[in-house]
Amino acid sequence: LKSNPSNNEEKEAQTQLTKSDELQRLHSQALSAYQQEDYEAAISLLDEILAVCVWDAELRELRAECYIKEGEPSKAISDLKAAAKLKNDNTEAFYKISRIYYQLGDHELSLSEVRECLKLDQDHKQCFSLYKQVKKLNKQIESAEEFIREGRYEDAISKYESVMKTEPEVPIYATRAKERICHCLSKNQQATEAIKLCTEVLQLEPTNVNALKDRAEAYLLEDLYEE
Repeated sequence: LKSNPSNNEEKEAQTQLTKSDELQRLHSQALSAYQQEDYEAAISLLDEILAVCVWDAELRELRAECYIKEGEPSKAISDLKAAAKLKNDNTEAFYKISRIYYQLGDHELSLSEVRECLKLDQDHKQCFSLYKQVKKLNKQIESAEEFIREGRYEDAISKYESVMKTEPEVPIYATRAKERICHCLSKNQQATEAIKLCTEVLQLEPTNVNALKDRAEAYLLEDLYEE
């Protein structure tokens, strides 16, 4: 403005300065809300800022953290994916995306994202540790499914039991393993064991269609037609 004064530009500059001050104020409030663990308020404030500062990777990462705390992992993934593109060599974003997918039980997508992290930094300790875990689990699940396709149900059961030992901390893997073991038992004519295990799965997930179908098959083997 000093080099080229004009009324129009001065008005525009003043508007932008006012907007800038307002955004800084919102930013301070968002950080404060985050520190006070009021994640809903922080998200609302960050929404306002990101509507203007679309390309700010740090703000997206902060909003992703809030989404994680609020139990909205898919929204967190969306922000982290944007942050991974906006910031060069953003290994942290890929690591977090991989961890979220892993916690959700999507081991294949988790493996794909953690590989992206290691492409950027092959010595990244957290990514390498997660990669080893996910790769081992992924291999066991693939192997078990191969056994099922070949009708080798005893081998598949054994492999899914290994899956539960490999990942005892994330409940979804145990539930999926039990669901598949129930399927194998049902196919293997071990009706009593199948009914017991499928019932266990259905107590956790009452609308699990696979467990319902496999338990129905097991009931048929036992001539329990009403059930």
